[in-house]
Amino acid sequence: MKLSNSLSSEQISYVSSVSTTLFTQALRAGLTKEHVMNFRETIYGYYHQYKREFSWRQTTDPYHILVSEVMLQQTQTYRVNGKFEHFLAQFPNFYVLAQADMRSVLAAWQGLGYNRRALALQAIAQSVVAEHGGQLPANPQMLTTFRGIGSNTAGSICAFAFNQPTVFLETNIRAVLIHFFFQGESNIHDKMLLPLARMVLDVDNPRDWYYALMDYGVVLKKCYPNPSRASAHHVKQSVFQGSDRQIRGEILRMLLAESSLSISCVAERLTVDVERVERIARQLMHDGFLYFTDQQIALIE
Repeated sequence: MKLSNSLSSEQISYVSSVSTTLFTQALRAGLTKEHVMNFRETIYGYYHQYKREFSWRQTTDPYHILVSEVMLQQTQTYRVNGKFEHFLAQFPNFYVLAQADMRSVLAAWQGLGYNRRALALQAIAQSVVAEHGGQLPANPQMLTTFRGIGSNTAGSICAFAFNQPTVFLETNIRAVLIHFFFQGESNIHDKMLLPLARMVLDVDNPRDWYYALMDYGVVLKKCYPNPSRASAHHVKQSVFQGSDRQIRGEILRMLLAESSLSISCVAERLTVDVERVERIARQLMHDGFLYFTDQQIALIE
């Protein structure tokens, strides 16, 4: 077990004192109510002593929860923590976000990456205003019809905004379930984890239960090799430096500062081949970010 500077000795001691062998054996033999209660006590025991505090955990406002969950997709909490309140100050509700220009939305999103999420979030706001009277539907199936919302994000929104006992997975929840119940196994598919997530779910308080699972997952990854590596869905993130993803972000940053740019100018500034910049610019055009005319690019206003 490795010690992280961000963890106290008490946190390390709590996690290291928990034996997972019994839980793995119990799943194979058949989980009993006692096993489930013991598992919950372990997770809640840690959470009640060491839970993390975030501003999005201090609210159940559906709009606030939606913003936080979209921001947290593929983005670490420390980065979201610095952006969440700033974004809400600029776009405090569905109506303001729905009516905002894309330039201001993208500017507020800078630093979070995966800028398509900003467009998706605004598209959701527009749908909520136009089709649902400004009220976010409390139905996970309906939420999945919105741009950028999959089943797991829909489940998390309903759990945190409406305290519904939905069943969903994310990286930290997946890590906890694998660590406790699939010791020594590999290539574990989510279809094996989802029934387990349902069995151990605290249906009386799903909001706190999921926060507790996530916090335990964070500490696990700092104390042990990441259990999620045993998941069949685990994908090692590609290197960001020099990637198309980095260039996409740089192009958008340039266009936030200037009304338009030529492809050759962007290539020169980034010291990248013109052909590569043109290819990425055309992808950005396809994604709805910019105009591309006569080798000039500009943000869609």
